[in-house]
Amino acid sequence: MTSTADRAGGGPTRRQLGRGLTALGGALILAPLPVASAAPGTADRDGPRGHGGPTLRHGSAERAGLLRAPLRRLVTDAESFLGPSPVHPWYAGAVLLAGRGGTVALHRPIGKAVRYSAYDEKTDTAVELPAEQQIATARDTVFDLASVSKLFTSILAVQQIERGTLELEARVASYLPDFGGAGKQDVTVRQLLTHTSGFRSWIPLYSAPTYEEKLQLIWQEALRNPPGSTYLYSDLNLISLQLVLEKITGRSLDVLLRTEITAPLGMRHTRYNPPSSWRPRIAATEDARKPWSGLDRGLVWGEVHDENAYALGGVAGHAGVFSTAWDLAVLGRTLLNGGAYGRARILEPASVELMFTDFNTAFPGDEHGLGFELYQHWYMGAMATPRTAGHTGFTGTSLVLDPTTDSFLILLGNSVHPVRNWRSGSAPRVAAADQLARAVPVRPARGRTAWYSGMAAAASATLTLPAVDVGGGGRLRCALWWDTEPGADALFLESSADGGTTWEPVPFMTVRDGGAPLEHPAGSVTGWSGRVWHRLDAALPGPGRSVVRWRYTTDRLYVGRGAYVDALRVLDGERVVFDGERAADSARVEAVGWVASSD
Repeated sequence: MTSTADRAGGGPTRRQLGRGLTALGGALILAPLPVASAAPGTADRDGPRGHGGPTLRHGSAERAGLLRAPLRRLVTDAESFLGPSPVHPWYAGAVLLAGRGGTVALHRPIGKAVRYSAYDEKTDTAVELPAEQQIATARDTVFDLASVSKLFTSILAVQQIERGTLELEARVASYLPDFGGAGKQDVTVRQLLTHTSGFRSWIPLYSAPTYEEKLQLIWQEALRNPPGSTYLYSDLNLISLQLVLEKITGRSLDVLLRTEITAPLGMRHTRYNPPSSWRPRIAATEDARKPWSGLDRGLVWGEVHDENAYALGGVAGHAGVFSTAWDLAVLGRTLLNGGAYGRARILEPASVELMFTDFNTAFPGDEHGLGFELYQHWYMGAMATPRTAGHTGFTGTSLVLDPTTDSFLILLGNSVHPVRNWRSGSAPRVAAADQLARAVPVRPARGRTAWYSGMAAAASATLTLPAVDVGGGGRLRCALWWDTEPGADALFLESSADGGTTWEPVPFMTVRDGGAPLEHPAGSVTGWSGRVWHRLDAALPGPGRSVVRWRYTTDRLYVGRGAYVDALRVLDGERVVFDGERAADSARVEAVGWVASSD
């Protein structure tokens, strides 16, 4: 079952449409997808390479181009959620995997894959297994992915779009005539993939006794909203897409998964309905009983947790896939490579671009590609950019891919063990993503260090230059880099003519290499700068004596990677009155919350 409590929107963004797409009057027109023989030129950070980009191997943080200290903090933070978070553990155990390019720099199991035998609802406590029966989490522990399974269904659908057997803008009822009942005749395949079909979040398919009667519940289900009018995340979208795929291919979804994705990529530990021999390696989930569960099943271990997926025989478009962190990393690396891994190719680069393209520009905060969620700070943390793609699963799983930095993060936890109401929110996912984002270095624009704001939530940091006397032509010039939670966190340039008693905004202009100048009339920036340095120029008020400062503020929820300022100079006409590259001038800068960073 999908939890809406796990889902909170990020800030508004817009993405340019990728290759093979044209925007026209708010509609999306698909041009034929070009055939490519190799993936785009992703930097190979020492990973072995076939014709499809880097393949994965374990290696050091340095080999991955990452900083060691944030990766250590990633593990420490994750371990803290094995304890009260804030009342109960967020998960009994987890596997953490993080890397960049072809290098997996972190692959760490923590806690227990199996710890409890039952949940006591009267005392809100768990019944622990004897110590000798508990099973520690291992690198190769298999997890129920829950809604991360939706990504596999989406990839299978995009494969069929690529092959011409499925049309993105086609009506679902053209493949499944019975689907068109109850006013669903205009729902399109794209709307299923982007959760804009109008379906409500879920219905209890498990209440129908037979498979045919379960299908009838879908055929008879009326839409909550007109198709295309609203974003509403729904399991019914991917269940319906499963039925389309099975109809047009003549094969069941588990067979499609094996033949089209896992076998070509060598994902040997990814499948629906794992065999009983796998059970000792599988993380247990919930003591499933009414009223918190839809079914009375007792401890769920080795079978799918989601009630509807269970009722559908364990094979469902929205849930049911079991996998390991390594196998998911292979899938992530494949997509970052443009659809290929080693000598195997499962998608063309243009098809992958469709999955990473925001089709939901009409619904700011709910950016969505074909199957993938985009730019969601609520679980991507500081890894979130307009190009960052990922998904979460109700059991405590998540996958985040950042093409901008070529980095990937997998967190697989059993957070419904022993019961689903012990955890809330996505704090461990955010904490892990924040640390991996911090592990990707930002090199100074000039010299050995740059001023860095840090990534603290609910904070205000100021970087104040010494007072200077300027005439009517005073200017500030510097290099600027920023990545903040859009709208909620911002960087301000301000000046004071009374020694710091009052402050006024200073409008400025920025320009990146190869880009057009951007005006910032309010004297502030928020959102994402593209992970590149921008040159800044600002006219200072004058004539007279003034003080200039940068002020960085964050709210209490999510943060971006922060802000960097470098190569600070204040000019009075042609005369340099402050130069941050001079040691004496730099020593006069008052930094509160900012630090000199070399990354």
